[in-house]
Amino acid sequence: MEHLTIDGHNFYNMIVNACNKLDEQKDFVNSLNVFPVPDGDTGTNMSMTFRNAVLEIENMKNEGIGSIAKKLSKGALMGARGNSGVILSQILRGIASGLDGLNKVDSEQFAKSIMEGSKFAYKAVMRPTEGTILTIIRSAGESAVNSKETDITRLMSEVCAASEKMLKKTPDMLPVLKKAKVVDSGGTGLLIILKGMQEALENNIEAVLEGVKKSSDVTKPKAEDISDAEIKFGYCTEFIIHSGTSSVSEFRDDISKLGDSMIVVNVDDITKVHIHTNDPGLVLSKAVKLGELSKIKIDNMREEHREVLGLKTEGSSSETTEEANEDQEKDFGFISVASGEGIAKIFKDLGVDFVIEGGQTMNPSTQDILSSINSINAKNIFVFPNNKNIIMAANQASELSDKNVVVIPTKTIPQGITCMTEFEYDGDVEKNKEKLTKAIEKVKTGSITYAVRDTDVDGKVVNANDILGIVEGKIKETGKDIYQVCEKIIDGMVDEDSELISIYYGKDCSEIKARELSKIIEDKYPDFDVQLTEGKQPLYYFIVSVE
Repeated sequence: MEHLTIDGHNFYNMIVNACNKLDEQKDFVNSLNVFPVPDGDTGTNMSMTFRNAVLEIENMKNEGIGSIAKKLSKGALMGARGNSGVILSQILRGIASGLDGLNKVDSEQFAKSIMEGSKFAYKAVMRPTEGTILTIIRSAGESAVNSKETDITRLMSEVCAASEKMLKKTPDMLPVLKKAKVVDSGGTGLLIILKGMQEALENNIEAVLEGVKKSSDVTKPKAEDISDAEIKFGYCTEFIIHSGTSSVSEFRDDISKLGDSMIVVNVDDITKVHIHTNDPGLVLSKAVKLGELSKIKIDNMREEHREVLGLKTEGSSSETTEEANEDQEKDFGFISVASGEGIAKIFKDLGVDFVIEGGQTMNPSTQDILSSINSINAKNIFVFPNNKNIIMAANQASELSDKNVVVIPTKTIPQGITCMTEFEYDGDVEKNKEKLTKAIEKVKTGSITYAVRDTDVDGKVVNANDILGIVEGKIKETGKDIYQVCEKIIDGMVDEDSELISIYYGKDCSEIKARELSKIIEDKYPDFDVQLTEGKQPLYYFIVSVE
């Protein structure tokens, strides 16, 4: 159907139809992930970002195109997930800029808005890489502004044809795509959106958003559902040991029998200890044999539980309540992204105020991160994304906040944990920012997962269901046994400067076999501090780090 102009009603139908099409094909987009791992999420991220944007314009069907585009842009900005989602939000922001203040547009005006989408997307990326979604939106913008078509339906047909042609060339621009025998996933997602928009014009579709789901509150355990008896170890005990050259591993083994939720992290001559125990005095008496103690903190968790229920004990003082008052602004607050109960618990025990559920399998949105920032009453807030695909959303959230937010570009869980163990509460913001940015460079990270398809990547032939040993984003080992592959990648990560090996085993691992692996590593590297922790992370059998 011919459209010499389009108004808000037309634009609404174009966008909603495109959203439905992307949602239908998000799994296909996910399957184009270069790495043959089970967490390819480009399609999911783009679809969730776009859907969040469309939900913002639900009741705007008959408003001006500029007003709808502006609200759409805001929804995408707040709902952006992953790098592809952030870039998509910037594309929509550019389109909104091009349509600003207009009720309806002709083909020339609409073409310019697509070009603005390209410009905004390129500005958002510090080092743009061709062969990605950026190339596709640039091709779309250029074909639009160079078109002589006055019919916007035909204009969009030309835009889609040019974008599809360019998408087929992406393997020639990025060798990694050619090796994996796929086209760019983000570019594919954008092409699906453009085709969905064109289809709505071509067939005069009155689009209705399919599968609308409102975010529901996550069910959390209530304090009243937990009895004091269920709190097995009643005292949360934290302190620092200035340990010198003492044997930290022997101390860790010794106190492991005295409680649970234990974390003992050693960096140089500083050892940070956290444990839930019924005898904090005994733990401290063992610790003082290693060196001088500082920053000792002991909380009665049973008492705190009763206070939550409103059952104050006679011994609880107003001073204790005042100290725990969350209305009092702190100097520093911390946010971390993590997947897996065990991993999340580690961050909480290390002092992180808010752990956002997410990571490899689900990237949190800009809004998720911003809401977490706003929930913390602190002068300075440090954010640890712990995933390269979340850094852009974290930066976007920090720009939207009126608080002093510092995003440390952690790309892995171990990097985030190291940052929390090395943070200096007595230092200033800039000193900590510099220190933590350097600290993450010392952390080597590996992971064990499985291949979801046959491919050839990083010079290795990979078959579906092979066990993959990945180090710093590259496949280093393949095999059939998760424990053997894990042992091999640890061997490859260790060098003469290494001192600490941390192993986090996932929810699909056998605890017994994980402990056997840990013992093998301890025997192989007797001078190293080897730590085994239950991470309960999905999809990744092990996450390991060497420092």
